[in-house]
Amino acid sequence: MKDLLQKLEKDALAEIAGAESTAALQEIRVSFLGKKGAITDIMKGMRDLTPEERPVIGALVNRVKDTLEKAFSQQLTELQQAAVAARLASENIDVTLAGRQSFRGSLHPVTLVSREIVEIFGRLGFAVEEGPEIEQDFYNFEALNIPRDHPARDMQDTFYISDDVVLRTHTSPVQIRSMLKQQPPLRVIAPGTVYRRDSDLTHSPMFHQIEGFLVDKNVTFGDLKGILTHFLNNYFGQGLDVRFRPSFSPFTEPSAEVDIACVICNGKGCRVCSGTGWLEILGCGMIDPEVFKSVDYDAEQVSGFAFGMGLERIAMLKYGVSDLRLFFENDLRFLRQF
Repeated sequence: MKDLLQKLEKDALAEIAGAESTAALQEIRVSFLGKKGAITDIMKGMRDLTPEERPVIGALVNRVKDTLEKAFSQQLTELQQAAVAARLASENIDVTLAGRQSFRGSLHPVTLVSREIVEIFGRLGFAVEEGPEIEQDFYNFEALNIPRDHPARDMQDTFYISDDVVLRTHTSPVQIRSMLKQQPPLRVIAPGTVYRRDSDLTHSPMFHQIEGFLVDKNVTFGDLKGILTHFLNNYFGQGLDVRFRPSFSPFTEPSAEVDIACVICNGKGCRVCSGTGWLEILGCGMIDPEVFKSVDYDAEQVSGFAFGMGLERIAMLKYGVSDLRLFFENDLRFLRQF
């Protein structure tokens, strides 16, 4: 048995030294030191030895086991180090190659437009107010002189959540909420998201508006024209031609649409302005006395004006964008231009 153990030790050390992978090394370990390995078989045969031989063979078995365990451990370390070295050699980084370009985020074009408009009106003393996008019928329609049987409700293409709750169709409810909170004088600009049932090249079911209004004593239509003309000249450039056309709105009287000379062709006529040389930019008017009644303002003592504009519309004109849907598709090729 002593000769058998010595031969087993020699064979095992040779196989361990010749192992070329950790998987092969593990198989060799199991064949010699596993529960059904060669060493285990020898230990089972020790019951046939004489009492004098057992201690000698037992000590030899333990020495052989220790020798093989150390050999396995050493070979495993060498194989692992060799694998790491091979991986480093194959995955080395070529520092002469160009690095990966990282792109810095930027504000969305609609956000840029909103902030610029708010800044211009801020210099005129307008405070920023916001309101909920899920709105009560009272603020979205009733208080703005649009009762349930009013035909203007059809113009809004409203998303109804219930009979008395809607996704707001304009930012004008902020006007009502602001006037209910405080007494005149007040100047407010209210940017926000609005919703209507409409979707094509120039319309989206979700878009952005800015509502502005001013209430004080002796406010006239001339004040409205002066402020809006000042805003448009500051935004699109000094010397811009501006015109006011009569229009209709249930919560302003008189009402007007505001046009500017086409910023694409400078008023000469092109495809964008349909050859007219003018572009509609916003709606406005003097606040209807019926609206003042809804907020307990005395129309004999105060007057005011309101105006509203679509941010996507203005962004399309400023940046020359022909399809409104580009603002909502999150195409990085488009957004990186801003």
